[in-house]
Amino acid sequence: MTTPHPTPDPSDSVLVRAARRQPVPHTPVWFMRQAGRSLPEYRALREGVGMLESCRRPDLVTEITLQPVRRHGVDAAIFFSDIVVPLQAVGVDLDIVPGVGPVIERPIRSRADLGQLRDLHPEDVPDIIESVHLLVAELGGTPLIGFAGAPFTLASYLVEGGPSRNHEHTKALMHGDPDLWWDLCAQLAQISGSFLRIQAEAGASVVQLFDSWAGVLNRADYTALVQAHSATALAAVADLDVPRIHFGVGTGELLPVQRSWAWTTASHSPTPSPGWTAGMPCRATWTPPSCSRRGRRWSAGCARSSRRGARRPATSSTSVTECSRTPMPMC
Repeated sequence: MTTPHPTPDPSDSVLVRAARRQPVPHTPVWFMRQAGRSLPEYRALREGVGMLESCRRPDLVTEITLQPVRRHGVDAAIFFSDIVVPLQAVGVDLDIVPGVGPVIERPIRSRADLGQLRDLHPEDVPDIIESVHLLVAELGGTPLIGFAGAPFTLASYLVEGGPSRNHEHTKALMHGDPDLWWDLCAQLAQISGSFLRIQAEAGASVVQLFDSWAGVLNRADYTALVQAHSATALAAVADLDVPRIHFGVGTGELLPVQRSWAWTTASHSPTPSPGWTAGMPCRATWTPPSCSRRGRRWSAGCARSSRRGARRPATSSTSVTECSRTPMPMC
């Protein structure tokens, strides 16, 4: 009579162990965000299906999340979603327009406009909970990374009404009405934090806060007007046994501020910054020749848990990884 093999535990996976600065057999690699455009099976599945619908159908979320794990055998799955999903869940009138991105019907630029927002609760996103449950069952020992947008990036979309190059309306609100800005970001911190917690409680092994636009800020504005709200969002899962990843685009200047949060940080400019230390869990973005068509970048993450091995060419993105319950030394 053979003894059945125990089911692998994602909490003992290479990614989670690396995030906790524990020994691992190899450097974990994962997609930081599963937009999937490099995968023909993703493009086929999305044919004729809008982005928001794709993010709210558990069958599609499950399949799209699993696709890169099947094809590439990566060390983690990133939950297929979009940063505006929880905004839609609380009633914001928005759409994701192909070739444009999120478009907000009624931008928030006054105190009255803030009434569009409310707290996010689990009953607002039963489809997300179902999707996580389905994925955890399918993934076995492969960890699932939960996903949410950071308060600043969500606020930028809401204030600008859509994507923006210069974020004029956002910066005008930040400095012209700082009380309204603070209340807006505080509400978004609740929404983002709740969305992360919902995924973690449903079974995600790691959570990620994604700040696409934080790189447009200088250090002073980030520190005074944004930092506290990102910290609040991540604190929503502080009592849960899940590592937390804070990812920002072009945020190298903010590393000293992020280090002040007592999190481990890593820089991803082609030349390591003076504060970068090997052995930090980190994120890398590179562009293989096969995936560079029309300027599209293939993104993956890596948790560098040993001092050996060359770093891949990367952009100037930054990330922060923090393990709840187990403090990690700062660089």
